[in-house]
Amino acid sequence: MKFKVNHIFILLFIFFAGKLIGQSTTVIKGTIRDSKTKELLPYVTVFFDESNVATTTDSLGRYRIETVHTTYTVLKVMLIGYNPVLKEVTPGVEQTIDFKLVAEGKVLNEVTVKSKRTKYRNKDNPAVELIRKVIDHKAQNRPEGFNYYEYEKYEKIQFALSNITEKFQNRKAFKKFQFVFENIDTTKLEGGKAILPVYLKESISEVRYRKSPQAKKEIIKGNKTVAFEGYVDSQGMDAYMKYLYQDINIYDNNITLLTNQFISPIANISPTFYKFFITDTITENNQKFIRLGFVPRNHSDFLFQGVMHITLDSSYAVTKIDMSVNKDINLNWVKELKINQDFEKKEGQGYVLVKDEFSADFGLSKGKMGIYGQRIASYKDFILDKPRPDQDYKGDAVETNDSADFRQDDFWKNKRHEELSKSEQGVYTTIDSIKKVPAFKRTLDVIVILFAGYKSITPYFEIGPLSTFYSFNPVEGFRLRVGGRTTNAFSKKVVLEGYGAYGFKDEKWKYFGGVTYSLSKRSIYEFPVRSIRVNYQRETKIPGQELQFIQEDNILLSFKRGTNDKWLYNDIANVEYLTEFKNHFSFKLAYKNWTQQAAGGLNYSKTDYLDIVNREKNLQTSEFALTLRWAPNEKFYQGKTYRVPITFKNPIFTLRYLQGVKGFLGGQYNYQNISLNVIKRFYLSQIGYTDVVVEGGKIFGTVPFPLLDIHRANQSYAYQLQSYNLMNFLEFVSDEYASINVDHYFNGFFFNKIPLLRKLKWREVISIKALYGSISPNNNPNNNPDLLKFPVNIDGNPITYSLDKKPYVEGSVAIANIFKFFRVDLVKRFTYLDHPNISQLGIRVRFKFDF
Repeated sequence: MKFKVNHIFILLFIFFAGKLIGQSTTVIKGTIRDSKTKELLPYVTVFFDESNVATTTDSLGRYRIETVHTTYTVLKVMLIGYNPVLKEVTPGVEQTIDFKLVAEGKVLNEVTVKSKRTKYRNKDNPAVELIRKVIDHKAQNRPEGFNYYEYEKYEKIQFALSNITEKFQNRKAFKKFQFVFENIDTTKLEGGKAILPVYLKESISEVRYRKSPQAKKEIIKGNKTVAFEGYVDSQGMDAYMKYLYQDINIYDNNITLLTNQFISPIANISPTFYKFFITDTITENNQKFIRLGFVPRNHSDFLFQGVMHITLDSSYAVTKIDMSVNKDINLNWVKELKINQDFEKKEGQGYVLVKDEFSADFGLSKGKMGIYGQRIASYKDFILDKPRPDQDYKGDAVETNDSADFRQDDFWKNKRHEELSKSEQGVYTTIDSIKKVPAFKRTLDVIVILFAGYKSITPYFEIGPLSTFYSFNPVEGFRLRVGGRTTNAFSKKVVLEGYGAYGFKDEKWKYFGGVTYSLSKRSIYEFPVRSIRVNYQRETKIPGQELQFIQEDNILLSFKRGTNDKWLYNDIANVEYLTEFKNHFSFKLAYKNWTQQAAGGLNYSKTDYLDIVNREKNLQTSEFALTLRWAPNEKFYQGKTYRVPITFKNPIFTLRYLQGVKGFLGGQYNYQNISLNVIKRFYLSQIGYTDVVVEGGKIFGTVPFPLLDIHRANQSYAYQLQSYNLMNFLEFVSDEYASINVDHYFNGFFFNKIPLLRKLKWREVISIKALYGSISPNNNPNNNPDLLKFPVNIDGNPITYSLDKKPYVEGSVAIANIFKFFRVDLVKRFTYLDHPNISQLGIRVRFKFDF
């Protein structure tokens, strides 16, 4: 069966719902221009006369408005400084009506006087003076002005397939799924595009806030989610949704959204980046507001465009804001994005957020099917400046009641802040039906193979990863591997896993077998984990190759540059005890018995490295380890074999201590190895963000070179973030070292300002990596004859070195986001250029999905 991309869209999330409601709708769209200058006018008020159905033009002077009321037959356009215009419309049909506004005489006279000032200016601009008043009053208007507050929060997150056409529905591939198309919604997207809800999550919670000492706690009282157990990681999906749809606070100077930072329209520096326009004065609930429009000075910058309502009293508070992003922005996959927030003044000081809506239409290209996502949060039952005992703010920042996941329909009927639409209700009512369709199960199996690499062969066992079934290397030659693991249907507490592999050149079997037992009620894939793991492995390895989120025998890594003949045969017995806490602190206790045997061109010799007759047969260590890890507020997606971090906004600390014990179960050496790794992302607003990795380590004791820190080299053509991409395997070893890696992502800051490059949506990246280390005399085989000799090439020239003379430094410049997926680096090596068989310059490629 062949599957196209849009087929996968329809089946990747299929959870389903809603009914198509057919009725006669009046839809009007068009543009509004200045009659004299012909310029398109942004944020003009457009409404049906004698009604509350209204909209505004966007930054390009375009509007769209619709209604089902056939009595509305006159469309009215108003903008301060222009004469209002009324035009008759035909009810019940879609039509295009353009407007040309004539400026009032008084304004025309003023324009004539100031005709030389053709450019927008901040000086003497009443709109800019108004926004500066708003900025000056932010402290007294933001909700943090209260010492204490509480409220009830209702949150709804949904995904839907967007732009569902009749032609698409009638395809043969969906013949057995036709019942899901009975539930389509046409009310959410502009233009009445059809959407089909496929994912829905609701929650009810109580939120408590204390200003000093600052604390914020959320207690979730109800959760309701659709899920496909065994196919979708619900916990990881929930974490990713919260990351995409995190709370947006317009009072912050910078707003993080979809992996980027946007300057708020009421940021302290917003007049430098935005243009502001007073478009109207309106009255709501007997209170007057100024309608203030805002657009980016540069449409390609990470800025918003929209309108806000500002009070006409001395508070200068924002009571409503509707904003979106410009189509020229360098943002992947997003075809349409809207943010709407409503605020209310409460007793005492400050305005509180009462309604928050974020929606986006994601897709590969305009006009094609995509995925529509929406997050709606509403807040009510505020309790202000009423303190609670200290214990009410302690514990986890987010806690879930034991009964939250088991609430009945009556609870949701009484607690929802707004009714679900018919299409949303269908998400819950049709999920069981779609899960029973055999064709759906087969299709989802294919998708899981493509994205996760595993295929279920029974409900209890799955084989994979698919990418490791075939590979090749100079030691094993052509290599076949097959393996798998048990599923949650077999047991949620016990996971059995293993594989077997055979090399046709060395004619040797490699294998792995292990068991993991969960010590909690959760599975080993569900955070926080508490587990014991025991495994044994016989396998090959390249000394110094450490990979991220990928298997070492992945077929794509079989292609390597330069000489790659120094390998190891490893026999490893391993026992691990892992405990994770909800605050994302974890510790791991482990024991490893490791036997290394040199393979290929690698030799173990204390006299002459090239003497293969008298070489050491193997090297054995018996090692205890303690790993402490703290990743505050970490977000990740749980895969089948690893976790993928979603963001590094907060630092991640990893401290590791190893103790080698001589004489215990064959261990040959006493030593201690301690290392610390810290990762942190720094956001720099409009110029992107910087990822910094700092690491250091030291070995105490006398050990041969295979037990030194063999620095992470990369001889593949794939760019590795935490490896040295122009360093050869085994080129540098140390018993103490310090390193720093810096990657700065400009997110198109420069390319977006070049017309020919703007459409490509390329992004600039620069990187620098520096490593400094040394080897103490007792660990240097040139000084200590009892140690194994450093490797040399066939001519007897050394290929393994210390870093005593100077640091190893390499850097790169890259173009990222090529075809929205690829990053291509031009890497330059700056030091140790006299070493044999090294590359001073190279091209490396990395695949990455990003917004």
